[in-house]
Amino acid sequence: MTEQNLPVISFKDFSFQYRAQKKPTLTGINLDIYPGEKVLIAGPSGSGKSTLAGCINGLNPFSNPGECKGTLTVDGVDAPHSSIFELSAHVGTVLQDPDGQFIGLTVGEDIAFALENSCTPQDEMHAITRHAAELVGIEKHLDYAPHELSGGQKQRVSLAGVMVDQVKILLFDEPLANLDPAAGKQAIELIDEIQKKTGTTVLIIEHRLEDVLWRNVDRIILVNEGTILADMTPDELLSTSLLADNGIREPLYVTAMRYAGIDITKEKRPAHVDSVVLNEGDRKRLQEWFETQPFKEEAGEREKLLEVKNLSFGYTKEHQTLHNVSLSIDKGEMVSIVGRNGAGKSTFSKLVCGFEDPDSGEILFHGKDLLKENIRHRAKYIGYVMQNPNQMISKTMIYEEVALSLQKAGMPEEKVRQKVEDTLKICGLYPFRNWPVSALSFGQKKRVTIASVLVQDPELIILDEPTAGQDFKHYTEIMEFLRKLNERGVTVVMITHDMHLMLEYTPRALVFSDGQLIADRRASEVLCDPELIERAALKETSLFTLANHCAITPPEAFVERFIGEDREVRSHGC
Repeated sequence: MTEQNLPVISFKDFSFQYRAQKKPTLTGINLDIYPGEKVLIAGPSGSGKSTLAGCINGLNPFSNPGECKGTLTVDGVDAPHSSIFELSAHVGTVLQDPDGQFIGLTVGEDIAFALENSCTPQDEMHAITRHAAELVGIEKHLDYAPHELSGGQKQRVSLAGVMVDQVKILLFDEPLANLDPAAGKQAIELIDEIQKKTGTTVLIIEHRLEDVLWRNVDRIILVNEGTILADMTPDELLSTSLLADNGIREPLYVTAMRYAGIDITKEKRPAHVDSVVLNEGDRKRLQEWFETQPFKEEAGEREKLLEVKNLSFGYTKEHQTLHNVSLSIDKGEMVSIVGRNGAGKSTFSKLVCGFEDPDSGEILFHGKDLLKENIRHRAKYIGYVMQNPNQMISKTMIYEEVALSLQKAGMPEEKVRQKVEDTLKICGLYPFRNWPVSALSFGQKKRVTIASVLVQDPELIILDEPTAGQDFKHYTEIMEFLRKLNERGVTVVMITHDMHLMLEYTPRALVFSDGQLIADRRASEVLCDPELIERAALKETSLFTLANHCAITPPEAFVERFIGEDREVRSHGC
């Protein structure tokens, strides 16, 4: 047997149990990964996929103590009996938050860090650093400070930093989590390019399956409840119901084909919308499905809730972050705000909430001048929920956290209790009211922060990336919860990079680019406009591509047809 045919990673009857847990997180793992393969590891939150990755790069059991059984060999190394240091020469890990990996003061210093530690001669170190930077397309930014880079550029630096060691295995932990859609697409293209240039074995942990499949992968390993449920090619896996059965969203175009009654087989090559094979019968089924319930324009006018007129703001005098923005949001709407990183989306929300004061312009709420109100007064009717719930939570217990704002306002304790308990019931948190916050999942903590805002009876809630880092199951839970809040009369505005969220839950999208509002349109229209997609760093929906392949017009109406069907299916719990 040649070396090429030997696995570079091999699990045999492997299990891992964290020291603090009663049961193993991984059990009965048998898996071989071969040199030069590109493998996607998918599974819902808590499935064990991150634990699997941690065993490969040495985090388990060396940083996260626990017991290993069976065998795990990584590039010829007995991983459980090795060390993080030894494994780092074989496995390079790129985390979902690149900021957590920066060490150097400049890009060049950061890339060269491992070389400095190994006392590489200066001339050799400069040459290797430049070569790694060129491989990832960051060579023109070697003198930049990390904070001067975009999210996509930071990912490139992290990748270059692990490549200087010439590792045989690259492990990506949710590489798309903090990137705008266009940067996410570029990241997948970059990983693909690097893999082809270097022959490196690539492992990608990601629940955004459709985005990863933008470029080919050899295999998908589906993990749940600590075991491997499937090890298949993308075409094979997408022809089964295993993804949906285990809380993983399949590509939207595949779901649309299923809704139309098309039998998904591996022969149809469903792994990519550009490669999918559709016969005349399939195209006819899609056309007929599209025509059974044509899109209807919504009618009726709503009361204006928030009005912004000619709003401008800059963190410095030299540069305006927002320039002359005018828009309105009606009472009872559910709206998304989208655009590339740094477009001004979060700055806009900070101005509305009072965290910053505009240089010029007006902000009106129910026609009244909001700029005359301080942050505390605005918080009574405008709530703001940050992306990371840990940055908002200050109390140990759930009840205390939700009650805090009411207690500070001097509300009688009996009234506070009643109001907090009512709010916790709305948020599905009442059974946990006496629990510590630390015992909750990420999604549950998110609900606590929403409850802390909701308890003040706001008319408008602004959420920054409400679904970031969540699998499909938890994504659906939080979004259905927000939809129900909206049905109760709360106006919901979401800043998001999630194009699925924008399509499925927000009929209207506000598109920002370079500090300006460049579009205010239906979400389906935005993702069917190539020029707008390019300007705002968005990503064309695969539904649009499928409609064009099948000559279905107008494609945005096809997208709306899908959204309507999907909502119907979801409302019946199917």
